[in-house]
Amino acid sequence: MLGSAAWFAVGLVALAFGSEMMVRGGAQMASRMGISPIVVGLTVVSIGTSLPELAVGVTAAVEGSGALAVGNIAGTNIVNLLFILGLSALLRPLAIQHRTLRLDLPAMAVAAVLFWVLSVDGTLSRVDGVILLCSAIAYTVVVVRSARSETRDLVDEYASAYRGQGYQGEPIGDDETPAHQAELRRTGGLVRHVAMTVVGITIVVVGAEWLVDGAVGIAREFGVSDALIGLTIVAIGTSAPELVTTIVSTMRGERDIAIGNLLGSSVYNIVLILGVTCLVPGQGLPLTSNLVWIDIPVMVAATLILIPVFFSGRRVHRAEGAAMVVVYLAYLTVLLVTQT
Repeated sequence: MLGSAAWFAVGLVALAFGSEMMVRGGAQMASRMGISPIVVGLTVVSIGTSLPELAVGVTAAVEGSGALAVGNIAGTNIVNLLFILGLSALLRPLAIQHRTLRLDLPAMAVAAVLFWVLSVDGTLSRVDGVILLCSAIAYTVVVVRSARSETRDLVDEYASAYRGQGYQGEPIGDDETPAHQAELRRTGGLVRHVAMTVVGITIVVVGAEWLVDGAVGIAREFGVSDALIGLTIVAIGTSAPELVTTIVSTMRGERDIAIGNLLGSSVYNIVLILGVTCLVPGQGLPLTSNLVWIDIPVMVAATLILIPVFFSGRRVHRAEGAAMVVVYLAYLTVLLVTQT
């Protein structure tokens, strides 16, 4: 038992450290390539904070623990949408920007419903994975195109936020000189940042293997299912990057970044992370009845609840944030009482 817990703890630390290194390296690499910071925030950072879920999902699928992989995705999104978002609003009321209502929230709702529709037959196949990956590509294209039309204030906000994470560039506009763009593409800096990104990814992959081995060991010791472990301790652990990013952005007053990255990460968890995970086992990912009819629907409900909350006054108030945190804690309590 102690050995499994130790491996889980070490793997969790490695996931947090590796994902942070990957996000920093990816942001700096994008800067050297002249990519706008808002595009970095909406793609590189959102995908980077989902990297632990990808590593855990693929590792679990390879080791035959598909229920843990799927439970981790559903559980992580429930943590993101109820606990982390609610806690952020509890600390400081969150103003909802037009782009969140126009793009991020609808994309999250569609992804959540698609997840459930593909799951109702009890298996997530490779065909389902291809559907999800095509959705990921379409979502990314829409995000990048949308970012180009954002207001200058929002672009500057992203530039300020990601300069704090090591982002060195400025938004690239029509008035930028070729000399400045060439400076951003200095080969030495780019190679260093690529190396940083690769090392971060490597640490995450190794950490995921340790975490999954430890989590499966803990599940065996207590006689609980892999799905329950994925929905609880693994989901909470792999949500650490989203938690840190959201809380820091909220305390800095960068509220639209906090919500945008949280929803963006939740979308990528389903369409990209789950999509890739579905491609790993030839026989697909078998799902438990609890996952199909309880936990995934709870994730869908958590997503749909955000629609009236976000549209009501275009602000998440402290009372609403507190209610979201209470709902998550109630769900977690019921989960532990009924499935242990």
